[in-house]
Amino acid sequence: MTNAPVKKVPIHLQSSQNRLLIKNGRVVNEDGMEDADVYIEDGIIKQVGRNLIIPGGTRTIDATGKLVMPGGIDPHTHFELEMMGAKTADDFYKGTRAAVAGGTTTVIDFVLPQKGQSLIEAYNNWRQKADSKVCCDYGLHVGVTWWSPAVRREMAQLVAEHGINSFKMFMAYKDAWMLDDYELCHAMETCAELRALPQVHAENGNIIAHNTEKLLAAGITGPEGHQLSRNEEVEAEAVNRACVIANQVNAPLYIVHMMSKSAVEALRLARRRQRQPIFGETLAATVGTDGTHYRNACFRHAAAHVLSPPLRPDPTTPEAIVQALADDDLQLIGSDNCTFAEGDKARGRDNFAHIPNGVNGAEDRMAVLWQKAVNTGMMDPCRFVAVTSATAARVFNLWPRKGVIAAGSDADVVVWDPRLQRTISASNHHHAVDFNIFEGQNVSGSPQYVIVNGRVCLDDGNLRVVEGLGKFLPTRADSPAVYGAPAHAPAAPPAHTPHSPRSVTSAEHTNGTPTGGYEELHLNKQLESMSVSGSGCSTPTGRKMREPGQRDLQNSTFSISKEMEGADTKTSVRVRNPPGGKSSVLW
Repeated sequence: MTNAPVKKVPIHLQSSQNRLLIKNGRVVNEDGMEDADVYIEDGIIKQVGRNLIIPGGTRTIDATGKLVMPGGIDPHTHFELEMMGAKTADDFYKGTRAAVAGGTTTVIDFVLPQKGQSLIEAYNNWRQKADSKVCCDYGLHVGVTWWSPAVRREMAQLVAEHGINSFKMFMAYKDAWMLDDYELCHAMETCAELRALPQVHAENGNIIAHNTEKLLAAGITGPEGHQLSRNEEVEAEAVNRACVIANQVNAPLYIVHMMSKSAVEALRLARRRQRQPIFGETLAATVGTDGTHYRNACFRHAAAHVLSPPLRPDPTTPEAIVQALADDDLQLIGSDNCTFAEGDKARGRDNFAHIPNGVNGAEDRMAVLWQKAVNTGMMDPCRFVAVTSATAARVFNLWPRKGVIAAGSDADVVVWDPRLQRTISASNHHHAVDFNIFEGQNVSGSPQYVIVNGRVCLDDGNLRVVEGLGKFLPTRADSPAVYGAPAHAPAAPPAHTPHSPRSVTSAEHTNGTPTGGYEELHLNKQLESMSVSGSGCSTPTGRKMREPGQRDLQNSTFSISKEMEGADTKTSVRVRNPPGGKSSVLW
């Protein structure tokens, strides 16, 4: 497998590179599955259906027995971030290269200004770092790390002129990025006025600072002190407080990297009283490993797992978080990819508070969740698409350009092999570090092909990324998933039958945002919902393949791929409900 970047080829010199047909696969979107072919031209999905009429010189990928899904959208990365005296190992080339290898075709990174720094200046710095390096499309959130009237003005300018629709505030990292409650009120209120989405890192920074002082004074200096200084209660309190502040200023809210059962419970309770939607994000690290690693005798091993909020030592946490994703208590999964070299982690050998925070995850996010959620029967493929791609597209106003396999959408496509087995290891991953927090885990299900803007960048397992292929994605404010669909919004496209190809012209490729979504429905372990009824549509899907207490399908002989291959009829499902409806109910 080659890791060298491929130089761009002018579009007029590409033949099969700009025309592609994916045949015989099962197309999976958040609201249903159907047997269909996908025709791609000039980076756009042109047709989805059967018996398509396509031009000559088109490359064909046979997806028999495979799932054809929207490329993943990772809503939380940190590439080329300087933090705690160190700089992340994954830059925008290496980080997006790793993301593409794992099936992610869009990332949203964080601009984090230093205290007192202009937000516009920091934004321009991030664009300069990223634009020439990214291997896939990317967007940006911007951190609000200090407050003044000038910050307020620059937030408005970022929304109006620079394509930013989300701002992140920190309730932790005292004396660095942390805002107090008064500043949080102003920042969230400003977001609401701008129809942007406020995000928070929810931990009580003052308690953490106090606990850290006590632990160090008691001689606890190793990585185990990191988790002890910021336990579940410290996270849950901040989640509740953030929700109260958002409700007081009538703002929606997005809580990043929720890491504990206590935090999720605080979110559930808050939703009962909120006037605006609240979105909860978790991480691949949360579902793929746990906090027992902090007590490993090897400093290198323990320090490599340090991130904030920390992994939880409760061994039931990963399954509980997967269940929360399946039940829609949490809506998205990111990576929080923020890798540091071993030498940088060693800065905290004698003081856990000096260990740079961050882990890998951009490459393994989708495979780890598939293994923990779909292969265990807790989540079906439609819900998997929702939490890894479609919901992020909707929340950050990229849908239907991203997050869906449909005519007119960008050709960001993953051909997923549910039977592909591999062992995760630092020896063969594509990150710029020699440690992987999922080391040795066996997964069944990974991408075989990854198409980025119409170009095959993972080709039957061979990675051929293009440095600079990606584009910056302006994200418009007033996302319908966050603030509700405006009166002038286009209507959702009508439901289609799998026998009718849909096509689009270049002029129809827009970034409109129709409504639509998913509701709580269930699949049994035999995927009976894939069988077609007399109407031609199968039972709607979008949640789980087993109920609580049922046997873990990962330990059975059931095979998703075998069930797929046994389906001899075209299937289609369609469910409609807004994904971010009012949070007074659990949507």
